[in-house]
Amino acid sequence: MLYWAAVFFIIAILAAIFGFGGIAEASMGIAQVLFFIFIVLFIVSLILGLGRRPPRA
Repeated sequence: MLYWAAVFFIIAILAAIFGFGGIAEASMGIAQVLFFIFIVLFIVSLILGLGRRPPRA
């Protein structure tokens, strides 16, 4: 998911350079949404991972 956020960010940068404001704005919005979803899923996986420690022998 972080890969796709980076892809849309690069598309937004290239569209802004070439003067396509609407495409740049839409791509940046998609990249932001994907990035925040990635952050939320990362934090959730960290919290769930802390709860599942292997049993001690």
